[in-house]
Amino acid sequence: MKTFVMKSLDQVGFMDKPIPKAGPNDAIVKTTKALICTSDSHTVHGAIGPRENLTLGHEAVGVVHEVGSEVKIFKRGDRVVVGAITPDWGELASQAGHPSQSGTALGGWKFANLKDGVFAEYFHVNEADANMALIPRDVADEAAVYCCDMMTTGFMAAENGDVPIGGAVAVFALGSVGLMAVAGARLRGAGLIIGVDSIAKRGELAKSYGADVIVDFSKEDPVARIMELTGGRGVDCAIEALGSEVSFQNAMKVTKPGGTVSNVGYHGKGDLVGIPRLDWGVGMAEKSIRTGLCPGGRLRMERMLTLLQSGRVDPTKMTTHTFPFDQLDKAFAVMDKKLDGIIKPLITF
Repeated sequence: MKTFVMKSLDQVGFMDKPIPKAGPNDAIVKTTKALICTSDSHTVHGAIGPRENLTLGHEAVGVVHEVGSEVKIFKRGDRVVVGAITPDWGELASQAGHPSQSGTALGGWKFANLKDGVFAEYFHVNEADANMALIPRDVADEAAVYCCDMMTTGFMAAENGDVPIGGAVAVFALGSVGLMAVAGARLRGAGLIIGVDSIAKRGELAKSYGADVIVDFSKEDPVARIMELTGGRGVDCAIEALGSEVSFQNAMKVTKPGGTVSNVGYHGKGDLVGIPRLDWGVGMAEKSIRTGLCPGGRLRMERMLTLLQSGRVDPTKMTTHTFPFDQLDKAFAVMDKKLDGIIKPLITF
């Protein structure tokens, strides 16, 4: 089969690999649609260390090609969505309520990290009954593929932020995760949602997902503007969706005492992330910092699919580009360099 791989640091390309085989509890999925994530770029540029000929990608849907002898829920021909995070559900961290960290920190993140990813004509899914979900007939692949990561991660940001009904939320960076954090904050009942970004198209999309105000950090101080918008009180929850030390610190600055900084940004550079000491109340302002890695699992995927069925959210508005699989190298370059106003590129197989 054809795959798209990280050959080495800063090097990508196509290569042929054998079609994987399913173990007793596993499945092999024939890929139909996939999405490129910014974290794929982070990986290629060394954020998690060197990799050699590792198949990239962690967001894909497809049709079941093979199931292991112990798989009970799925059969060949089923149309499925697979979470970007595929934990070992019997592992101790999973039993303690932290499946994304099974085995080690970020251990639930296997695709394009600990094993080959989904940018291939076929891909392997461990613990298939727990890590896949059936796609309803009335949900298109193009929408379902957003359940793998962008929707579940963005909504987690709002959930971890404990957004109160009628409360104020600031979302720093309106990429696809930030946009879904806006949608999640709206679903949670936020009364004021402030998006922070400098790209007009992202701001327009954020408003369509529920943002009330867009602050362009290239034209004004986002901290001062957010404090003005909240009458000097600050927000109940600030969501960092970029992975930037500056935006993390700004999130801390605008969060009111007793509020929450919800970090879903991928901090892929540097050894330390600084906390502004005084804005943190010298450590005693009761400002919580919550972090999380994309929630996975069949139950989570089924809940995401329900939101698509009910029309609560339409993630396909974020799809700005479409490429066939044999042009994934071109798609990756456009995404890596953020060219042509790209937000999310869809890959068709």
